[in-house]
Amino acid sequence: MSDSTKLSAGPDIIRLEKAQKVYHMGTQEVKALAGMSISFQRGSFWAIMGPSGSGKSTAMNILGCLDRLTSGRYVLEDQEVSALDDDALSELRLKYLGFIFQSFNLIPQLTVQRNIELPLYYLGLDTLESAERSKELAHKVGLEGRLHHRPQELSGGQMQRVAIARALANNPQIILADEPTGNLDTATGKQILNLLLELNEQGTTIIMVTHETDIAAYARQRLLMRDGVIERIEGEGTGQ
Repeated sequence: MSDSTKLSAGPDIIRLEKAQKVYHMGTQEVKALAGMSISFQRGSFWAIMGPSGSGKSTAMNILGCLDRLTSGRYVLEDQEVSALDDDALSELRLKYLGFIFQSFNLIPQLTVQRNIELPLYYLGLDTLESAERSKELAHKVGLEGRLHHRPQELSGGQMQRVAIARALANNPQIILADEPTGNLDTATGKQILNLLLELNEQGTTIIMVTHETDIAAYARQRLLMRDGVIERIEGEGTGQ
């Protein structure tokens, strides 16, 4: 398949054009992304797959504004991301993006409520507004009875639900999920995936990295990478 791929769906929310990311390891030059071009449509649900070294993690870091392209363009909601400084990138992340990680990335000293409230602090909400919003989100993910628990008092599935609630705190248009079920048992993983499906049905764009085909089947489109380029794209998801 060509490295330039676009499916006919809704309007683009993200676009990569001839995206290259080059790392220098001593005298060796490694192209983690080698001229990748693709559009992600608003409200879509994608799984990014590929073997180790395929570039999928680099692509996720670029999409999350956590790393910068060496060359090419990254356009998010009609904004050229590549030229932005660090402060502008932070503002963009806060405005548009929510992150879910395999290792949950919760702060162990904080309660569920305080973990969910973290992005709200940067949005400038006052204490009362933050508390109400965190309670609303905890209810959304089925954790309204765990607001005053700390992460070590929760199961893996509950911790991932806290992470999802935190990712939703800023009303993001895009959720970036990096192996979101990697530390969960099969049954709990399905619960988390069904929650992501529900969010997608409500209009949130989901882009998920996974190495498991049964997890990727939940996505409507699957992007398979190899050697920093697109190997192929598969169609509608069938996971249940």
